[in-house]
Parts: sequence; structure tokens; C-alpha cells
Amino acid sequence: MTRFLTPDRLAGLEADLAAIRRDIHRHPETAFEEVRTAAIVAERLQAWGLEVHRGIARTGVVATLRGRRPGSRAIGPRSIGLRADMDALHLHEKNDFAHASVHDNRMHACGHDGHTAMLLGAARALAADPDFAGTVHFIFQPAEEDLGGARAMIEAGLFERFPCDAIYGLHNMPGYRSGTFAIRPGAMMAAVDTWQVVFHGSGGHGAMPDRGTDPTFVAGQFIGALQGIVGRTVPSSQAAVLSVGHLAAGSAGSPNVIPSEVLLRGTARSFSAATRDLLERRLAEVATALATAGGCTAACTWSRGDPALVNAEAQTAIAIEAATRTVGRANVIADAQPFGGAEDFAVMLECKPGAYILLGNGDPDEGPCHDIHSPHYDFNDRILTSGAAYWVNLVQVELG
Repeated sequence: MTRFLTPDRLAGLEADLAAIRRDIHRHPETAFEEVRTAAIVAERLQAWGLEVHRGIARTGVVATLRGRRPGSRAIGPRSIGLRADMDALHLHEKNDFAHASVHDNRMHACGHDGHTAMLLGAARALAADPDFAGTVHFIFQPAEEDLGGARAMIEAGLFERFPCDAIYGLHNMPGYRSGTFAIRPGAMMAAVDTWQVVFHGSGGHGAMPDRGTDPTFVAGQFIGALQGIVGRTVPSSQAAVLSVGHLAAGSAGSPNVIPSEVLLRGTARSFSAATRDLLERRLAEVATALATAGGCTAACTWSRGDPALVNAEAQTAIAIEAATRTVGRANVIADAQPFGGAEDFAVMLECKPGAYILLGNGDPDEGPCHDIHSPHYDFNDRILTSGAAYWVNLVQVELG
């Protein structure tokens, strides 16, 4: 019997995985508060005979499974890490099905409930038949959405305690047909940074703007000039985004007053270190130059978040092979377009070679399809066995 699995060969697990997934969805926990979720994960893994470690970076869980076959004498046994995220978002759910969130302003709107259930399914299947050589570490990470859970696990000694020759991640993606996989080598998701600019002027009477300096005029020019930074200084071969997400000035009750201060905050996305540095430098230069021209000053702050997520060539090929074994080559997109979302799995990929793949959660042709981070989103239980089978097949390609 072949060691590779198609989703239908895990059909016997589907009901149990769906029950786990819906239970976690109904009781969402946000960053570093995943106490109940972590307990469910650890108890299941222990029941299936894995070696379980709790409390890594407060609520993280790592389970270890060793294969029964001997490794190569030339290179020794290999170890790999498979990572799923567990946290929910601060968002009020607007679904009315039975497993909707019981907590106000907390919701699994990104599918981490499904990611957790799929990796649990793989751990159960592999523990029942560990027909591989080497070691698998099942990494259940807290706080992906906020507060840097990946970095926290690394700083807590993740890779020292659980050595990995390679690391892999998976995320569901609405818009792709359910059960399809998408990946690309190189930069796949963007670096995410937050910027702030405060323009200071004298302000004054709205009817006599000549008697002062007007930071609102400077801010208006700056908003338009932001897109010139991308369109005229970023190489056309590179993608980048600068967006304004917050603007504050003056008082609604005093529209005849020119404010003395305008605050703007926004996000920046890029796919290379050079472009990231360029955006940071040019934003400050443009803000300062426009402020000077308008008789104002500018205070600029740039805060770096997660880096770009970069898939290694070798591990991308392994992921493509595992996905192909799972759903067939026709259902694997090997040259997916990079997109501007961010993922803190990128921090793990800075430490270890690896690959991050997307699993289709459904497209509009299949029925109602809500995007991640929508209050109407729900994970598609029909793909639970696809994700679990992918993880099993990845272990076989890497360690089989």
C-alpha cells in the first residue's frame, strides 16, 4: 500500500476534525490567551502517544514524533517542523450558525481553527503509522495575528529545543477553489511596516491663512506624493504599497480654525530588503521636503514589523511534490502571484529553510465565499482532510 495519502483516505477522521475545529471556532482566544485551545491540542496529542511540550512562549505547544525507520548513515536522521497557528482576531462575528463565537469581539476570522485541526489530523495519522525516518515536530503557535508569536517561540528556544532542518507552514485562502494548493519560490508575502508622520505648523484663522502656516495643506500634498514614491522611485520590477489608514486634525466643532498639527498613520508593504529601505528613506525625505516648502516641520516614525515571507527553492519543490501527491498536479499552482498580506511565519523562515503553501478554501463559483478577516468568514470543513493529507505526504517526501 502506498505511503502517500489522498484526502479520501482520511475520510474517517473528517467528522472528528470538524468537531475539533468547530469547538475551537466557538471559543476563540486571541494572542497569548490560547489557554483552552492549547489544552485541547496537548490533550489530543498526548492521547495519540506523541511527546508533548506545553507553555512554550506562554501558550505554544510542540509535539514530537520519531519515525520507526532508520535514517541515512551518511547524513544522519533529519528533523522537520510543521507549524499551525492557534489565535483568533479581535472581531465581532456576524454568523448565526451553531458554532459561532460565544465571545463578543473575538472571532476565528482567519481560519486558524482549521489550521490547528488539520495539523492535529496529520499528527494522529502519522502517530498511528510512523513509517518514516527522522523526527517531526508539530508546532502549534500562539499570537500570529498580533504580538509576534513566532518570534516569541524562537526567543523561547524553539529551534534549540526542537532542532529542524526545514520548517513548513500552511494557510487557507478564500478565492482559490477548495482543495487546490498554491505556492511560489522566493518572496510570497510582503514585509509589513507601520509609519507615522506628524506635520506641525502655526495654524490660525481659516479666513486668514496668510497669517500662519497650514499643515493641512502640506498633509494633502503628502498624501498624493506617497503614490509618487511607489510609482517613481520603486523599480518597476518590484511591488510596493504605501497606504494611509488614519488621519487626524483639528476639531469638527471649529471648522474655521486651521489646526496646528496633522497626524497621519499608515502601512507599508514590500517584498525585498532594498525596497523596504527605499520606502522608509523616501517617505521621510518627501514629508520633510513638503513640510519645509510649506513653512512647517515633519516628525516621521517608521516601525518595522514582520519581514517578507521568502520560500526556499528546495523546500518549495518538496511542498509542490507533497501537494501533487495529495490532490494531483492539475490542482497545484506552482507559480502563484505574491500578495501583500503578511505572516509572522516569515520570521521562522529567516532562521530555517522552508516553504509556506496556500490551500484553497473555496471560490464564488462554489457558493458564498467570504474573505479572511471578514465577520462572515468561516473555515471550509471540506478541506480538513486535504490539509491533513498534505502534511502527511510532506513528511513522506521529506523523511520517507
